[in-house]
Amino acid sequence: MPLQQAHAPTARLPGAPRCAPAWRAPLVLLAVGLVACALMPEQLGLLTRIFITALFVLSLDLVVGVAGLATLGHAALFGTGAYAAGIFALHAFPDPLIGLGVGILAGAALAALSGAFLLRYQGFTFLMLTVAISQILLSLAQKARDWTGGDDGLAGFVMGPLLGRFEFDLEGQVAAHYALAVLVVLFYAARRVVDSPFGLAVRGIHENRARMTALGTPVFARLWVLYTVAGAIAGAAGALSAQTNAVVGMDSLSFAFSAEALVMLILGGAGRLTGALVGTAVFTLLHHTASSINPYHWLFVVGALLMLVVLVSPAKAWAWLRRRAGGAA
Repeated sequence: MPLQQAHAPTARLPGAPRCAPAWRAPLVLLAVGLVACALMPEQLGLLTRIFITALFVLSLDLVVGVAGLATLGHAALFGTGAYAAGIFALHAFPDPLIGLGVGILAGAALAALSGAFLLRYQGFTFLMLTVAISQILLSLAQKARDWTGGDDGLAGFVMGPLLGRFEFDLEGQVAAHYALAVLVVLFYAARRVVDSPFGLAVRGIHENRARMTALGTPVFARLWVLYTVAGAIAGAAGALSAQTNAVVGMDSLSFAFSAEALVMLILGGAGRLTGALVGTAVFTLLHHTASSINPYHWLFVVGALLMLVVLVSPAKAWAWLRRRAGGAA
């Protein structure tokens, strides 16, 4: 074979998916987030909430969409990160980045400890056990009033300047850009994990656990590592929420928050990571707009949207949009 042919690039098969670089989607997210902050300076609080919630839903997508583990107790990881960052700021040191690291470690630790038990079960049993752990943590937070503030919430801490220079202002500019930066970095990290051989193995477990076991894949270890990574990202989201709001409420551990995050994920489409971002933005903006127009009946709008998602899946909607745009179906 001639040398030119031996080193010629392999042609892409017809119909084969094109793998975009892992940095492309995070870069687009950064650009969109900065433009939104510039165009809506009066809505920086709302944008900050979208960025933080999107990070939480992104962690849920790793568990539900990539690993195929149905959970309704994911808020336990978020709330643990939030309380850990708030308690650290109140009793130790109010530096935001160190507190963010504390929240990440707290979420990862809870995921690692609980996952060692939870991941031995599947299906409905796993689902109910995640709810049970979330309720146990909620009860502990209510009883440990000296540390968590109980039903009144954890408050009274003031965050120090970001990087020692940028104070958290009343307009929310620092908080919005801080949350966006953390979202972009962790989104990129999640993309690298999912696109790696490890992530492909986890997707294989999702598709056919018995076959991956027969091939010699350590199923439990793979799922445990991914669950821990998801816990770290959820803990980061919780820490951001505590730092930007300067308060941690009991609702950060609630069942309703877990269910709402699952709705956002289904709305955007599970398993693609970008669906978590889109679903969060659509649901939060719809929630904000509908409740401001009619604070008593806005849930009807959300219910109608969920019925539409059930009847027309996000995958079909995206395919229809691509056909309308002239792309491949």
